[in-house]
Amino acid sequence: MLSSILHGGLVSGGLIIAIGAQNAFVLNQGLRRRHGYLVALVCALCDGLLVGLGVLGLGALIARQDALMEVARWGGALFLAWQAGLALQRAWSAEVLNASGGGQDTRRAALVATLAVTLLNPQVYLETVVLLGAIGAVQPSPLGFFIGASLASFGWFFGLVAAAGWLAPRLASAAVWRGIEVLIAIILAWIAWRLASGAVFG
Repeated sequence: MLSSILHGGLVSGGLIIAIGAQNAFVLNQGLRRRHGYLVALVCALCDGLLVGLGVLGLGALIARQDALMEVARWGGALFLAWQAGLALQRAWSAEVLNASGGGQDTRRAALVATLAVTLLNPQVYLETVVLLGAIGAVQPSPLGFFIGASLASFGWFFGLVAAAGWLAPRLASAAVWRGIEVLIAIILAWIAWRLASGAVFG
């Protein structure tokens, strides 16, 4: 189970870090002390729910169909390679994670905005339900993969809020963010290669 937990944490972590809009929103709420931990909790719970639906539901269905597994394998590899390319493009253009603008003041407003930025992004369903679901369903321990993915979500979002004050000025530096984007690209490209080679599904 431990290998599946680590695998889930690595794959999920690489995907979570690459989603800029959600991270910027969480960082912004944490920086402005506007219900930051509530926002982090909602993001992590949504990710956990979607990954669970994928691993135990859609992912399990895909895993029983060879043709669907091939689609998930190559589609996922191409998608991740594309995301890695976008990360390199952002690194080249020196874009930064911008946590500007006012935070959501009321708890209800923060909750609604968090659900919107999380669930109204079509990419999140491809990443969690389809891609992570298909990978997790064929692991030695799907439950372990789910636990690892969920821990990565909780650790990342709560870490963003806790370290918001320290992170914000540093992430505003083009040089620092360029290094982060390159690291993201390497992680996503590595996962894409493992998908294409069949290692992730093994």
